[in-house]
Amino acid sequence: MKVDFTKLDRGFNPECVVVIGDSQRNKFQWLNTQKTFNGRLYSVQVSEKSIKGIEAMGIQNYRSLLDVPGPVDLAVVTVPRSAALDVLEDCIRKDVAVAHFFTAGFSETGSEEGKKLEQLLAKRAREANIHLIGPNCMGIFNPMAGIRQQPMQYTGVSGPLGFISQSGTHASNFSLVAHIQGMDVAKSVSFGNGTVLDSADFLEYFSRDPEIKVIGMYLEGVHDGRRFLNVLRRVAVQKPVVIWKGGRTSAGGRAIASHTGSLAVSPAIWNSALKQCGAVQVGNMEELVDTLQAIYYLPPVVSNRVGIAGGSGGQSVDIADEFAEVGLNLPPLTQESIKELETFFTLIGGGYSNPIDTGNPNRQEMKRIMEILERDVNLDNLVFLGNLFFTSSAKILESESSLLADITKRSKKPIITIIPYTTPAEMRRAREAATKYQEKGIPVFFSLERSARALRNTLEYYRLKRGASQAEL
Repeated sequence: MKVDFTKLDRGFNPECVVVIGDSQRNKFQWLNTQKTFNGRLYSVQVSEKSIKGIEAMGIQNYRSLLDVPGPVDLAVVTVPRSAALDVLEDCIRKDVAVAHFFTAGFSETGSEEGKKLEQLLAKRAREANIHLIGPNCMGIFNPMAGIRQQPMQYTGVSGPLGFISQSGTHASNFSLVAHIQGMDVAKSVSFGNGTVLDSADFLEYFSRDPEIKVIGMYLEGVHDGRRFLNVLRRVAVQKPVVIWKGGRTSAGGRAIASHTGSLAVSPAIWNSALKQCGAVQVGNMEELVDTLQAIYYLPPVVSNRVGIAGGSGGQSVDIADEFAEVGLNLPPLTQESIKELETFFTLIGGGYSNPIDTGNPNRQEMKRIMEILERDVNLDNLVFLGNLFFTSSAKILESESSLLADITKRSKKPIITIIPYTTPAEMRRAREAATKYQEKGIPVFFSLERSARALRNTLEYYRLKRGASQAEL
């Protein structure tokens, strides 16, 4: 089926949403989730008991989808599996632009009946050219439109992220984890079994969306590997694509078969193919969000040489280990830099090897220290280790964030900030401080390990991008 991106756009930016089959039994899960929708929201339900509850929510209910007034952009289908084909026929007759089938119980069950029903669903949808998301999925998240996958998600804001996921839980969790990190979603989709619309379709659609600057994916498998890789190769040249692959082990492969019915792929073949396409691979949710943040904020990372300042003695040892273990290099400073540091640096409680152990006495000289690192020809990336004791002061936070922002304006050297925390109270302060840095275009990470992996992955992205560009010449 050829994807009609105009139809798909209607589903992601709907004016009219209809929830079909929501009931009192599931506490009106989908109607409650879509209460934040900015447009016209209707229900289709025939159960008298459930209709009373729907009307009590102030939502207009119809007994048939065909009775809903006007065009329907998005239908959320939550009927039992046995009714799925009948509801699909109604969606076809109503000329619904996009149908999201939350309904499960198809090929992911492994049963012959489930597989047959899914095949019939897909065949009829393709014949009618209806754009079906799922089944067995959480559908669309567009916070500006107020369309959500679950009630915990935010609305009324938008960001640079696009996220494509076979898992509904990962889709909703990604939006929340990224939001906490100061990164918001423009559009996200959970597509489950991917029976009609698969990952390649959404990847191509997101590549056309000017709001989406970086794309994350959680995949368990693909139906048409050749098409997926062709689309990925084209998209990765336009926008960064970071992929978290589920089922990398034999145990994980068995689990995905019962989750979305996907087939396991050889890790070696998968890894090689994605590298050739220019996509970055990560191993978990945190690494996915961190890598997207780093790629979005940082200028091109062209080298593994890193200069670090701002920590104490113990932190300097830890950060040196973390960065070295992921393949980043902390070279010695030039003699020119060392001589300049000698003119003011207090060695009591500090030291100026790389990482530079500032200690408390030298913290007031951070401007001079970071400017020296900026000029040092042995360094291509800069890391600033924040300290919650100092960033608790609004004046110092403004001074240090402005210092780094000024460097980014005049230097091509990427700069990241790390603000470690240990307690819930520190976590809140760290996130507040992170907002200040991110407002000035500087990515912030909350642990040494996470920052090291994010910088390493960003370097990998630019290496792959250069390779992909050269391959096209």
